[in-house]
Amino acid sequence: MPDFSLAHLTAIGLPPPELVRVASRTGYRTVGLRLIAATADGPAYPLMSDPALMRETKAAMADTGVGVLDVEFVKITPEIDVAALEPFVAAGAELGAKFVITAPYDPDLRRLADRLGTISDLCGRHGMRAVLEFFPWTEVPSLGAAAAVVEAAGRAECGILVDTLHYTRSDSTAGQFRGVPASRFPFVHVCDAPAGTSWTREQLFHAGRVERLPPGEGGIDIKGILRHLPPGIPVALEVPMTAMVAAAGEEAVALRVRRAAERLLAS
Repeated sequence: MPDFSLAHLTAIGLPPPELVRVASRTGYRTVGLRLIAATADGPAYPLMSDPALMRETKAAMADTGVGVLDVEFVKITPEIDVAALEPFVAAGAELGAKFVITAPYDPDLRRLADRLGTISDLCGRHGMRAVLEFFPWTEVPSLGAAAAVVEAAGRAECGILVDTLHYTRSDSTAGQFRGVPASRFPFVHVCDAPAGTSWTREQLFHAGRVERLPPGEGGIDIKGILRHLPPGIPVALEVPMTAMVAAAGEEAVALRVRRAAERLLAS
């Protein structure tokens, strides 16, 4: 069974110290932490500018033994100031995070690749790796497109983050894994969702940010996707279930999602 990580989006209402404690109680080895908001009105917990919250988070980690797998969320836009990311990356390093998640929001793919390379260098100076996550509504909508950008960035340590939802709802195919070194895939985001082949932008956003399904409860061929990824990599469960959180709380969701993933991967 792989090491499971609790992605922050699954329980985004919890500040980092409580997320760590919930992860410990529900059987996760690590967590992902959202230090920069993904949207203008989205939640985030800027530990890089909140020393008290940083201390509380590290205390929870020490108490539970739960580590931090990744920090997020860096939108690579035409206006991005990479140097200004230094405190964020340093905070990730202080937490022992291994990865920084980036997202492609620049239509100039050559400039995007250059900025990704610069971010990768910044992460490397702090002992971390940058990974590029692709989304079907962005300028880099598929695995193949992400692989091309990461290759153009020219950094061997730069990775690609596959999310089973975004992989399935884009034009990604198994053939797009061919020729991409296994080292490009250091961990994976796993969730499930209803089957289908055509989605509006609003439907993509809703599934991406509001409601997904635990692994094995939808129509995504999760095990088929995982067969193309390196064995033993961490599996981060990113499964926002807003309705269930409202009814039963974040801890119930975290536990249900982890148990579902274990059932699926053991079958």
